Amino acid sequence: MSAPKILTTVVGSYPTPDWLIAAPSEQALTDATRVVLNTQESAGVDLVCDGELYRFDINHPETNGMIEYFVRPMGGVRADLTFREIQAFRSQEGMGFRTRPAAVVDGAVTGGALDLPAACARAKGLASRPLKFTLTGPHMLAKTLSDNHYGDRPKLAMAIAEALAEQVAHLDADVVQLDEANLPGHPEEWEWAAEAANIVLSAVKTTPAIHLCFGNYGGQSVQSGTWDRLMDFLNALKVDHIVMEMAARPAEELVAFKALRPEIGLGLGVVDVKRTMVESADEIARSIDRAVSVLGEGRVRYVHPDCGFWMLKRSIADAKIRALVAGRDLHAGAGRLAAG
Repeated sequence: MSAPKILTTVVGSYPTPDWLIAAPSEQALTDATRVVLNTQESAGVDLVCDGELYRFDINHPETNGMIEYFVRPMGGVRADLTFREIQAFRSQEGMGFRTRPAAVVDGAVTGGALDLPAACARAKGLASRPLKFTLTGPHMLAKTLSDNHYGDRPKLAMAIAEALAEQVAHLDADVVQLDEANLPGHPEEWEWAAEAANIVLSAVKTTPAIHLCFGNYGGQSVQSGTWDRLMDFLNALKVDHIVMEMAARPAEELVAFKALRPEIGLGLGVVDVKRTMVESADEIARSIDRAVSVLGEGRVRYVHPDCGFWMLKRSIADAKIRALVAGRDLHAGAGRLAAG
């Protein structure tokens, strides 16, 4: 049986199981990761992810550690903040969803004690299907830090990128995905954001990808903007494919992706993670149909949720994962033939 032309995947995060929060341990984390992977594999997802549970922190059990997990172990960075540093951060634009910086940069940034290859190896050993490993990108990380050393945000982003690239070069995953959730609201920063992203993406020894969205905090978008303003950024990337929020976006924005370089594959968001209602397979199939009709056959390489699932209940996330695969299959024709 040949592989489907359009593959299914997830963006990254998964709701932390209640039992992991209640009784955390290294074994419980491994068991939870096994559950997340098996949930996707049982549903038929082609490219699975560990749910980002490797970032689990008992002190912050209900967040997915998108920022602190990466920056706090780095060299040149400290987590204890003064009141003046917190106040200075609050006066900056573009970080309205945070009330304090993730950390403060006092010296040259290095990888420090960060160990992404170990987290990747755990998931790789538990997965029976191709694995995606995700990490937050240098633009997003630089925007959440207070900088007492570089005095220039692009320079800070390049230093973070070099530290991440050293880690990424050792990752044994089929796809390595960089997540940049702040840039869509700040497209004017695209040139230095692309330069920093490419430092990391160029270090991937397998398949590099990048995810962008307009944010998902409490089921709300936290940034405004449109995809057409990000085309210069996307076309500058050294990337195999992009993973884009689309289910919660206006349908007419699809046209923007006609400007995407043809050698870059498009990942299309067809599951809205900001609503609890579970999409039907038919809804998802129609979303794929529409994208193919606008962009042409072969342009959509992946379908997936708009963003991570970490803010939803597990039962809802699981149902949306099953609907994703069923919708892709329906678009591909198998479901239609069975129904007819």
